[in-house]
Amino acid sequence: MIESFKQTWLSNLRADVLSGIVVALALIPEAIAFSIIAGVDPKIGLYASFAICVIIAFTGGRPGMISAATGAMALLMVTLVKEHGLEYLLAATLLTGVLQIVAGYLRLADLMRFVSRSVVTGFVNALAILIFMAQLPELTDVTWHVYAMTAAGLGIIYGFPYLPKVGKSVPSPLVCILVLTVVYLATGMEIRTVGDMGELPDSLPIFLWPDVPLTLETLKIIFPYSLMLAVVGLLESMMTATIVDDLTDTTSNKNRECKGQGVANIGAGLLGGMAGCAMIGQSVINVKSGGRQRTSTLVAGVALLIMVVFLADWVSLIPMAALVAVMIMVSIGTFSWESIRDLKKLPMSTNMVMLATVAVTVSTHNLALGVFVGVLLAALNFANKVGNILYIGSHEVEAGKAREYQVVGQVFFASCKRFGEAFDFKESVDDVTIDLSRAHFWDVSAVEALDRVVIKFRREGTEVTLVGLNEASATIVDRYAIHNDAEAVDKLMG
Repeated sequence: MIESFKQTWLSNLRADVLSGIVVALALIPEAIAFSIIAGVDPKIGLYASFAICVIIAFTGGRPGMISAATGAMALLMVTLVKEHGLEYLLAATLLTGVLQIVAGYLRLADLMRFVSRSVVTGFVNALAILIFMAQLPELTDVTWHVYAMTAAGLGIIYGFPYLPKVGKSVPSPLVCILVLTVVYLATGMEIRTVGDMGELPDSLPIFLWPDVPLTLETLKIIFPYSLMLAVVGLLESMMTATIVDDLTDTTSNKNRECKGQGVANIGAGLLGGMAGCAMIGQSVINVKSGGRQRTSTLVAGVALLIMVVFLADWVSLIPMAALVAVMIMVSIGTFSWESIRDLKKLPMSTNMVMLATVAVTVSTHNLALGVFVGVLLAALNFANKVGNILYIGSHEVEAGKAREYQVVGQVFFASCKRFGEAFDFKESVDDVTIDLSRAHFWDVSAVEALDRVVIKFRREGTEVTLVGLNEASATIVDRYAIHNDAEAVDKLMG
């Protein structure tokens, strides 16, 4: 027990603490911006980020991953807040957490195995583009000082690690933020700071129960929003967990993560915060800064609260250019540059899935829709490929009297047409044997295709014998086939 605790919380303590501080600094403007998107006070996003970060550190299934208020979730809240107000948002947040816990117990995270690598790559690239695009407002219609500070920040981030002795001891993003803040204070240049993003809270969060009537009418209002928040939150969290798994070469418990996200969102709702989920940008910052264990996530949440409540005057002086430089670093580090190089050597179908996921996600800013389109295209490509792997050959058993067909491959909705066209119904033979020992029938469409083949042969006066059905295929054929039911045959053939 003690050894497990040391490994989980203390094995990477120094790096986890420093990386957690960097993440906390990066969370502040993001949480404020997402609160504005959702139409709520900045403290709602900040309290949510604190609560989710701290709780997920204990309950989550992916150590080192950062969860907080996110833009994807904020976009789904706009209408609810506008039409019904903050209290209904808090109630929806609580219900979101409950739905996510249920999803964890139902092991819905196991569905991630249906998300192909090309979809994950497209998701990653789309998020990298969105992260970069989110920085553009801070780089548009500004003075040259902002560009100079941002460029200097990037120089520090990428150059500091190469300094002897100290380069690896302190995360370069933290150095970037501290140095640029000192430069800003020393020069007094006119550039935007964190304080310009919105007012920081001046008190600790308190327990709040949503002031809404506990009626069926309330449930009807919040359930559609809670369901979408739960789905999008879990999808983004599962995808981010997969990415962090790859970055750290470790594994995660995604069903535990579902439950953990649910508990964290319930905690956020009870402290007056909005629903959130995993953040790929901050998770990458954490990993790149050396964060690996649960301690980094806990420190990020605690440091965030301390900064915005007790150190607000100092935090508000951090120039936005410093945080823009950090997020550009995240964007560059997140994008899968190998995917550009691999476009020439990977199959066109794989590239189309990746590019479609990127295009839909970037154009709609809807991560769930982008992943859905990618998974759908990947499934259609897979069905098409498997459907083409079907061979049907034949040989005469007795000249002019009997022929045997051999079916090899998968028979399902995508291959039914090829299956039906492979038989010669006009050949004058008395007996036809169809050997299915190397075939598998998957669905009702396949059974119907077999029915049509058998019925057409019999209408030509040919006796048909089916041999070699495996147990699974025989079960579905026996249950749904109608070629031995005269009345059903007449109905099928018109």
